[in-house]
Amino acid sequence: MNPAAALRLPGIRLGLIGGASLVLLSLIGMVEAFNQREIVTDVISMGQTLLLLTAVFIAYLAAKHEQARGRGRVFAAGIAAGLIMAGMLALLVLLGHSINMRQVFINASPVLFQTLVFQQEEIWTGIVLLLAAGALIGLSAALLCLQPHWLRRVITTGLCSVAVVGLLQDLIAPIFAAWGPLADLVDLIFPGNGVSIPGAVGLLVVVAALSAAWSFKGQAVQDRIRALPPKSRRGLNFAALLAGALVLLILPQALGLFLSEVMTIVGLYILLGLGLNIVVGFAGLLDLGYVAFFAIGSYTVAILTSPELGFFDWNFWQALPLAVLFGVMAGVILGVPVLKMRGDYLAIATLGFGEIIRIMVLSDFLRPWLGGAQGIGKIPKAEVAGFEFATPQEIYYLILAGCFLVGFISWRLRDSRLGRAWMAVREDEDVAQAMGINLVATKLLAFATGAGFSALSGAIFATKLGSVYPHSFNVMISINILCVIIVGGMGSMPGVAIAFWSTEPHSWP
Repeated sequence: MNPAAALRLPGIRLGLIGGASLVLLSLIGMVEAFNQREIVTDVISMGQTLLLLTAVFIAYLAAKHEQARGRGRVFAAGIAAGLIMAGMLALLVLLGHSINMRQVFINASPVLFQTLVFQQEEIWTGIVLLLAAGALIGLSAALLCLQPHWLRRVITTGLCSVAVVGLLQDLIAPIFAAWGPLADLVDLIFPGNGVSIPGAVGLLVVVAALSAAWSFKGQAVQDRIRALPPKSRRGLNFAALLAGALVLLILPQALGLFLSEVMTIVGLYILLGLGLNIVVGFAGLLDLGYVAFFAIGSYTVAILTSPELGFFDWNFWQALPLAVLFGVMAGVILGVPVLKMRGDYLAIATLGFGEIIRIMVLSDFLRPWLGGAQGIGKIPKAEVAGFEFATPQEIYYLILAGCFLVGFISWRLRDSRLGRAWMAVREDEDVAQAMGINLVATKLLAFATGAGFSALSGAIFATKLGSVYPHSFNVMISINILCVIIVGGMGSMPGVAIAFWSTEPHSWP
């Protein structure tokens, strides 16, 4: 068989692609960095899990390509892909022991090579183990490919649940540890860094059993729900919404202080994301100066409520409408000069607007009114009938109310006449204008609506911290929120909430 024909075989072609991917993951430092987190204590680390998942996925694809040609071809493709991937990692280890690769690849460290050979002191013993592991991965992927669909789902769901729990152990353990009777269970499942072996086995069995039960009974349950009268289905949906609302209401008490603080940051990001989703997701206007409206909302509340400056003595609820109004006005002011711009040009122009606001706040000229680099402090907390939103567990409810309000407005706007006009502009401005859509009014309304939502988030942010500083409003806020929109899906409101967990809120003070 000539080389060109061999490369067309799925096992060889995908094995080379997978091997290159594994080498890349190793050399960019992900494996070594992730290796500090154990998934199952003293069994497998997060870095090894990353390599394992990639290898299993590639070997499974190779076996799947040969499924129509018989079992023998399936096993051959899976094992070939696994051996090729392991072989390329073995070549990386040999090359790293022969020459100093760190002059070019700084992450090609001895720690990485020890991880790849399973901490074996003798390199050839480690390489033999690596090749054997590759063959075993390929064989397992081929066996998985030949199983019925329900069994594949049971196996993958169970294994993925162990990986997810091990990955999120720092979030899960404090939640259950605060529940008294479950504290002993936490010590059993999370003895240190990673999930214990008994905990991993128990979790795998429980999740696999639940997945198997759903595989056999889930369709029947769904059919019974669909067969219900419309009135009963509406009642069931209402009950589900009520249960979800109840969970959200009791969440701060269940999570504790630290995780409630995390949830408040999540909520502020969701507020910002829903606003930018109007501008970028619905109307297709790439705005990189979105943080400016966030700053306007924060500084408006700070100026109107803080006794530090001595201009006003308002409370939060008196200042909030003006903060949103000033945000809307700033959105219109930004929108007017950029009406004719599109794409990258619009992004650069809006980025400039955001930087202008930040520099103005930092300037000595406006320091008597905006506090300069020192910012503004002593911002009072929001109060309702004597109840003060002071701690993260309390201000969570204020942010939750803001998210519900903004989410409801976005949901109603999406399918309205204005929402359809935004989407028409997003798809093609020229066609939208030819169909009679007023581009000026439509774009300005998008900028104004998104800016108002951002200013609302900024107002809550100011009362949450009790102070505002110019360095809290850098361009990375806009970029982080834009990443949320892209990851969650342009125009998708649930995606905004879900995709937040894919971003790192390192820009927050």
